[in-house]
Amino acid sequence: MKFRTIAASLALVVAAGCAPAQSGSTGEGGDERTGTLRVWLFDEANRDPKEKVVDQAIAEFEAAHEGVTVDVQWIAVESRADKFAGAFNDPANAPDVAEFGNTDLAGYVEAGAFADLTGDVESWEHGADLLPDVLDTATVDGKVYGIPWFTGIRALYYRTDVFAELGLEPPATLAELAETARAVRQAKPDMYGISVGGKYVYAMLPFLWASGGELARPENGQWTSALTSPEAIRGVTAFADLISPGICPPEQCADFTGTQSVQAFAGGKAAMTIGGDFNRKAVEEGGLKGKYAVVPLPGTERGSIAPAFAGGNLLGVFGASERRGLGVEFAQLLASPKYQSEMYSAMGNLPTLASVQRELARNDPFLQPFVESMAAGTRFVPATPAWSQIDAQGVLPTAIQRIATGEARAREALADAERQMNEAFGG
Repeated sequence: MKFRTIAASLALVVAAGCAPAQSGSTGEGGDERTGTLRVWLFDEANRDPKEKVVDQAIAEFEAAHEGVTVDVQWIAVESRADKFAGAFNDPANAPDVAEFGNTDLAGYVEAGAFADLTGDVESWEHGADLLPDVLDTATVDGKVYGIPWFTGIRALYYRTDVFAELGLEPPATLAELAETARAVRQAKPDMYGISVGGKYVYAMLPFLWASGGELARPENGQWTSALTSPEAIRGVTAFADLISPGICPPEQCADFTGTQSVQAFAGGKAAMTIGGDFNRKAVEEGGLKGKYAVVPLPGTERGSIAPAFAGGNLLGVFGASERRGLGVEFAQLLASPKYQSEMYSAMGNLPTLASVQRELARNDPFLQPFVESMAAGTRFVPATPAWSQIDAQGVLPTAIQRIATGEARAREALADAERQMNEAFGG
């Protein structure tokens, strides 16, 4: 596989500090069956649990592959741009296998960085067990470039003690969610009805999608923003309306990120929040163990579930790898049922294999609303390198904040955001 030079888009990406720079040619790969298999995995604030699982997989892999040594390098998520840029430009320093976020995939594919794994996933014994929506996050133009290792989606956390005290039930629609949040704030003026924020884009997206809106649509081979459709305007407005004096005052909440929104809930300052399966530890360490529950974020109609954003990380094989086959086999081992279960126990990472999700949910009821949300269907951001630029420029947070603070009407704010998105898409 030859790597293409895409210098123009690279400069934007480097400035954004999100997806890595991409340029140059790393040459062709090979399929050697011995030697050192180089692997890059993301480091963690507490690496030990993840490292123990990985070490177990390495021991199993090396025992089954005589003459092979697996060398893992832990890389910081924050510095991945420079790290991957160096690998793209210098194959001698590139790994064979790498963990990377699914929102970075489109940029890597445009650079020609990762090998096409479509056939490998199709022939893998566990390939058919991968959740289709999750597999979509590893796919660009119909080709699979990574094996989904874990995913992460969000649902509605709520305070069971507060709801019991006020005689409230978990909301069954997004409209009821707003009504319930207002009721809490009215009864408890020192508590946010729901903690959400102007910078919490991943909490806004389900409102947009549940209302029938889209971020963008592919037209004639190019993405075009769809933010000014009536459905998109309705969905974004419904979310921005939660950032209001009667629910979550804009003076405090307009600048909230996702982390700050969850922290407010964990700290006892909110009756609800939109949080991920990965936020469980933070919530319970905040003192809410036994005082909260989770349900799927409802849609616009009773009985419906709002589509959740499917985040997560993939395991890919560099196109320049001299050990492609070994790389695929090691990635498949890490993503196997055994090690997905081990990673859930160690890190709380939500598995990407349907059978593993079901098994874990039977033993851990906390997972059930997230599994239900996955089954109802998840969505993803446009699969284009331009998304890194849009994200880095804060296009959507700015629009949400302008609406929530009254600086602009929804149509005006979203029209400005649409123009910026289309500029990034090249329109």
